[in-house]
Amino acid sequence: MINDRLSEEHRALYDRTRKLAAQTLRPIAEEGQPGRVNRPLVRALAQQGLLTHLFPTTSAIELCLIREALATACTDAETAFAVQGLGAYPILQAGSPPIRDEWIPRVATGTAVAAFALTEPEAGSDVSAISLKAEPDGDGYRLTGEKLWISNAPEADIYTVFARTSGEGSRGLTAFAVPGESEGLTGEHRQLLAPHAIGSLHFDAVPVAREQTLGEPGAGFRVAMRTLDLFRPSVGAGVIGMAQAAIEHATTWLRWRTTFGQPLRNHQSLSHKLADVVTRVTAARLLVHQAAAAHDAAEHDPALAAMAKLMATETAQEAVDFAVQVHGARGLEHGHPLEHLYREVRAPRIYEGASEIQREIIARSLFRTAP
Repeated sequence: MINDRLSEEHRALYDRTRKLAAQTLRPIAEEGQPGRVNRPLVRALAQQGLLTHLFPTTSAIELCLIREALATACTDAETAFAVQGLGAYPILQAGSPPIRDEWIPRVATGTAVAAFALTEPEAGSDVSAISLKAEPDGDGYRLTGEKLWISNAPEADIYTVFARTSGEGSRGLTAFAVPGESEGLTGEHRQLLAPHAIGSLHFDAVPVAREQTLGEPGAGFRVAMRTLDLFRPSVGAGVIGMAQAAIEHATTWLRWRTTFGQPLRNHQSLSHKLADVVTRVTAARLLVHQAAAAHDAAEHDPALAAMAKLMATETAQEAVDFAVQVHGARGLEHGHPLEHLYREVRAPRIYEGASEIQREIIARSLFRTAP
């Protein structure tokens, strides 16, 4: 039930993307190796014109519509699209002209895979705890340390890396564009609940030239937050797509499946629960769109974005869980679409700001404005 207040152009974008995801992208995704970057899928996203919505200007509402449409039909395509944007947006917004000219066209055409390297073993929700060192070396720096839970690692061609150039806390962080083939940069794959391309990175005095700095030294936290502020509502949109797929599976099953001599839809406990789930998913979608529209209007509200991600991710978990429940053991069978969604829907409540962090952002905004 897509927002009917969207423009015809935006509705057409959603419809076209969902059709592409089901008919063109999903077969390519199914040919990929679980836990590895699917480069043909990334190239297909570019060939179908979807990556052009990331560059040269990025609309939050378009990101939301594309991510929801992709996730409804092909979660692998949604992940690939999102990480291309997340990894390259800091280069687009803060990179020097030579760095932008080298990497943005390659990412936009799907010939280069991007990654956003922020998280560390001891620095997840607390970005100010980043300890990867960027030590001065001639006219540049050398990076030493580790990154963990990085999407597309260790296979990415270009990483946006956040490292400490001075002091403690968020003010001592600097962002860098680091090619994947850089000397001293190694990594390994990690395996999570959902088999995405994700891994760790090890920096052994990796050299970076001064022109690889994204923004001014010490501005890394601001670069990271600008990126996350743009993409946070679209995380909610992605999981709303998963929830929409779950609702459609559940509705079909309740209509078709018969128990005790009648369709499951006639059992009020199930039909009313479906009604509750649909209502909450619809409300979450509208909140996501409101947060995206505010960002596009240069009226970004961190608390609103936090509400959107919080409500969408928590609600999507409920929707997928309900759909699995009404399917019974079928919904748990490996290879069933709902079993896939059940594994996929869990991680968004953690990455790009866990639910607890979103609640903290919302609460702080209330106390700042309270009389």
